[in-house]
Amino acid sequence: MSASLHAELLQEINSWTLVDPHTHINPLAPASTNFVDLLGYHYYTELAHSAGMPRARIEEPGIDPKEKVRRLVLEGLPHLDNTAQLAWLLEICDKLLGLPIERLEASNWEQVYDRALEVMAAPDWAQQVLDRSRLSAVFLTNDFDDPLQGFDTRTYIPCLRTDDLVFNLWQPSVQQRLRRVAGREPTSPARLREILDGRFAFFTERGARACAISLPPDFTPHRIPDAVAQSALDELWTHGPQSGRDARQNLAAWVFWNLTELCQAYRLPFDLMIGVRRQVYPGGVFQGQDLYDSRVSLIQYAPLWNAFPKVRFPVSVLASVTNQELVDYAWIFPNVIPHGHWWYSNTPSFVRRDLEARLEAVPRNKLIGYYSDMYKLEFGLPKFSMYRRILAGLLAERYVIERGWTNDRALELAKDILVRNVQRVFGEAATD
Repeated sequence: MSASLHAELLQEINSWTLVDPHTHINPLAPASTNFVDLLGYHYYTELAHSAGMPRARIEEPGIDPKEKVRRLVLEGLPHLDNTAQLAWLLEICDKLLGLPIERLEASNWEQVYDRALEVMAAPDWAQQVLDRSRLSAVFLTNDFDDPLQGFDTRTYIPCLRTDDLVFNLWQPSVQQRLRRVAGREPTSPARLREILDGRFAFFTERGARACAISLPPDFTPHRIPDAVAQSALDELWTHGPQSGRDARQNLAAWVFWNLTELCQAYRLPFDLMIGVRRQVYPGGVFQGQDLYDSRVSLIQYAPLWNAFPKVRFPVSVLASVTNQELVDYAWIFPNVIPHGHWWYSNTPSFVRRDLEARLEAVPRNKLIGYYSDMYKLEFGLPKFSMYRRILAGLLAERYVIERGWTNDRALELAKDILVRNVQRVFGEAATD
C-alpha cells in the first residue's frame, strides 16, 4: 500500500464532521473533570487487574482520585504499553491535553494529572473536545424513566434503552420506576402496552432516534400470546424476585416483541447488541466481568427480521467470530444493518478484518462504520482516529490500488460508511 495514498485519503476523511451513533455519555456531565475519569475507564481497570493488580487496590472505597491514578500508573500501566487501549490514552494526552508523551510513568504522571485538571476546568471543555474530535453530536443510552431534561438534544441525541423493560421487570426497583413514570400498575398486557407506547411517545417527542437493547446469547425473540403474558405479569408483579424462570422468560419475549411493534409504529431503528454473557468473571473489576459466548447464533433472530421487514435493525455482535454470520444476514436481509465494532471487537486487528469482510459483501448503503461506545467524550477522538486510519488503509489497498478506483470514488464510499448511512438509518427515522 502506498503511504502517500493512505495519507491523502486519511487527510480528507479526517476533515469530515461525524455523528457518533452509540455512546454511554451522561449529557449532564459529558466530559471528564479529572484524569481519573479517563484512567478509571473500565478498559484500563480491567486490563490492570488482568495484569495482576489486585482489585482492592483499584476499587478501594473512598480512594482519593490522585492516589487511584498513581496506583494505576505505577502498578498497572507498565504492563499495558503494548495495547491499543493505552495508545488511545496517549493520543488523548497529546491531542487534547497538549502533552505528547511516549509513556505514562512515574516521571510524568503528576504533570499529566495537573494538566488535565487545568484544561478540563474550562467551561466549554466538552465543546472543545467535540470540536477537536470532529463530532457534531453523539447518541446517548437513556433509561426508560430518564426525564431527558437539562441538555441540548441536538448535540446529545436520546436513545431509548430497553434492557430493564425486557429482562428486569421482576425487580421491585424496576417496577417502582415504571409505576412512577406511568402513574399506574401494568396489571394487564393491554395496560403494559399502553405504558410502553407512552414511553415511545415521550422519547420521540424529545428527539429520540433509536431504541436499543443488549441481548444475551440464549435469548430467542418470538411472539407470546397475551394470555400467557397475563399469567407471567401476574406472577412477576406479585412475587418479584421469587417469580419463576418461565414467567420471566415469557414476559421478556412478550415485551421485546411489543417493543419491536412500537419501533415499527414510531419508525425508530431497533439497535440490537447481541451476545453478551453477564457475570462470567464475578471477581473482576466493575464492568470487567462480562464476555461473549460463541454459542450465540443469529439464526434465532431470523423470525424477528422476517416478521418486521419495515423495521431497521442496526446489529452489533460482541465478537469478531460472529462477524461473518452478521455479514451473511446483512447480505440477504434488507433490514439487517452491520453496526460498528463492539467491545471486544474494537481493536485494530479485529476492526480491520471485520470491516474488510463487510466491505466485500454488504451493500454500501447498509454499513454504519463506527461508534465509540464511550462513557466520556475524550475517547471519541482516539477511537474514531483508529477507525479512520483503518478505513483509509483498506480503501487505498483494496479499492484504489487493487480495483483501480479513483481517490474520489473511494472517498464517496467512505462518506457513505461514516456520514450518510448514519443519516439514512437514524436521521430519516426522526424526520420522515
